[in-house]
Amino acid sequence: MVCNMPHLPVLLRDTINLLVLKPGSRNIDCTFGDGGHSRAILQSAPDSQLLGIDTDAENIIRAKKQKEFNNKKVILVNDNFRNLKEIALKNNFVGVDAVIMDLGWSSTQFEKSGRGFSFLRDEPLDMRLGVGELTADEILNKWSESEIGKILREYGEERAWLKIAKAIVEYRRGQLINTTGQLVEILFSLRLGQRGKIHPATKTFQALRIAVNDELNALKQALPQAVEILKSGGRLAVISFHSLEDRIVKRFFQSQIKNLKIITKKPIVPSREETLENPRSRSAKLRVAEKI
Repeated sequence: MVCNMPHLPVLLRDTINLLVLKPGSRNIDCTFGDGGHSRAILQSAPDSQLLGIDTDAENIIRAKKQKEFNNKKVILVNDNFRNLKEIALKNNFVGVDAVIMDLGWSSTQFEKSGRGFSFLRDEPLDMRLGVGELTADEILNKWSESEIGKILREYGEERAWLKIAKAIVEYRRGQLINTTGQLVEILFSLRLGQRGKIHPATKTFQALRIAVNDELNALKQALPQAVEILKSGGRLAVISFHSLEDRIVKRFFQSQIKNLKIITKKPIVPSREETLENPRSRSAKLRVAEKI
């Protein structure tokens, strides 16, 4: 399988191999992103049909300008995959061969969106993928100390959640927190230190992103819908990037013992070579199940 891309998506080869795609198959990419997995699906399974879904309108607009996605066998939809069954029914994509969910974020979103996803750039603290009303700066400036602490603890698994929440509330007494630069300044002032390979702002930014986009609830809602629309023998592949997501996927697969055969008894993780080439892949885990 050849994929003509400057940068491969995480666990691409393993994912495509485990989906066991066949020519003429019908497949759904629930998190289209930059189109890496969709591109590989189309190359691996000639004459296949693809439904690509992404909550970020910019990703869909960009993809429609690319030749491989601008044809009658590819349907691209700007929506959240929490509405998977509705989208599939509307586009006659029920009884499909494969559904993939890559829960990571594309490099384009981090580096070029200007919406404050990266702590390495000074940008407005928006963090919305879609058209939701909640923004990261609203959380930081309007939520109570306990509410902020709760998302840092639960969504970021941040050990210093109490200290960070207190510092945020103290800072905003003097001025509003509107940019990533200000938030990073607050975090560095606490001298949390570099924890191994993890930047001290990583978990706080993760928590805010999850809260703004309601990511965990979207995943919980999408998983049973994916099983519904798969045909017998069809496969569901999910790539997660932190323990909260992986736990949801693992428990869901285990709860579906009557409907699913678990293909990956243990999650597939990136090779050492892949993590060296792409450090962002180091926390990725792939789980695959087949509909009985």
